[in-house]
Amino acid sequence: MTKQAGFIYTPNFLNYQFTADHPFNHKRVLLTKELLEGQSTLTTEDLIIPRIAADEELSLFHDTVYIEAVKRAGSGSLKADRAQEYGLGTEDTPIFSNMHQAASQLVGGTLTAVEKILNGNYKKIANIGGGLHHGFQRKASGFCIYNDCAIAIKYLRKQEDLKVLYVDTDAHHGDGVQAGFYDDPNVCTFSIHETGRYLFPGTGNVNERGIKSGHGYSFNLPIDAFTEDDSFLELYETALRKIAAFFKPDIIVTQNGADSHCLDPLTHLCGTMKIYERIPLLAAEIADTYCEGRWLAVGGGGYDMWRVVPRAWAQVWNVMKTGTYCKGPLPEQWLEKWQKEAPVTLPSSWQDGAEIQPNIPRRAEITEKNKLLLEDMLKYTAVI
Repeated sequence: MTKQAGFIYTPNFLNYQFTADHPFNHKRVLLTKELLEGQSTLTTEDLIIPRIAADEELSLFHDTVYIEAVKRAGSGSLKADRAQEYGLGTEDTPIFSNMHQAASQLVGGTLTAVEKILNGNYKKIANIGGGLHHGFQRKASGFCIYNDCAIAIKYLRKQEDLKVLYVDTDAHHGDGVQAGFYDDPNVCTFSIHETGRYLFPGTGNVNERGIKSGHGYSFNLPIDAFTEDDSFLELYETALRKIAAFFKPDIIVTQNGADSHCLDPLTHLCGTMKIYERIPLLAAEIADTYCEGRWLAVGGGGYDMWRVVPRAWAQVWNVMKTGTYCKGPLPEQWLEKWQKEAPVTLPSSWQDGAEIQPNIPRRAEITEKNKLLLEDMLKYTAVI
């Protein structure tokens, strides 16, 4: 019997920890899980314990020489100059003990989800511990050691030859995944992100369309800094519906970075929880329309781990499980437990109040620039 939705979780996800003060802190996963449990939308019957990815699975995307370098780095036997060649030991991606095992666990979570969807056990699965979209074939980048998104897509293509639509709503361009499938017409990538003029990794321009037989299957919307909800959603919903109708995927994979929120400390977009309610609803719509319900959702960025990320990621699961997002007050027991540790005042509601949004004097200009951006992207394609 096929279940509607499953939630991947293991406490071992928290072992992916660079330093105590590093912005990428996977306590976000635990906060999200406990928020959902407090809301009673996540039960023990929903939980799926993931396996650890094998080296052969990592090598579906990553070079074996890079995998060996990660192992040596995590055991303290990789020299600093060699580590730098592989993007390890940098400010973004510091070396930590047993980093290969910790990263392989995140990949294993995403592969466990893929297997259960392919086997027909589940229609929709969330692995919010995944979403490390910056990892390259032989190099770590942007907090990402192994690229679980790309490995999962390679696995999907190998096992079932499915057409995969990868959708990335992280504020940072999904560069590693795009690069991995830039010449593949069976993998369509779509990333909406803050323009690279201001933000890492500096890629994801409208004219990045793919190469060779993959030309026309890469889509990017590098929206302007300080973009707010209405402009974001106008572009996103219009583009995604057109792209899905053009590509007609067999499965949708969504990367749900939660750093487009106005409270995020590392980006310059001005979204609220409104966008994190619509994003999963639209993913579910695409999955049900084109993919027989098949939808894999992973996590990603998001650096206000107390006020933003748990609510944003929880809404992905709420939509998967119940068909809609939660409203009203957050669970009292969750607030009481985590407010003792949080350095900021936790929000009391699933929705944001208007007071959190800054005044943006350039709102009209930004909105118009974004509309022209959408027109440019569609002109570059055969989607219209």
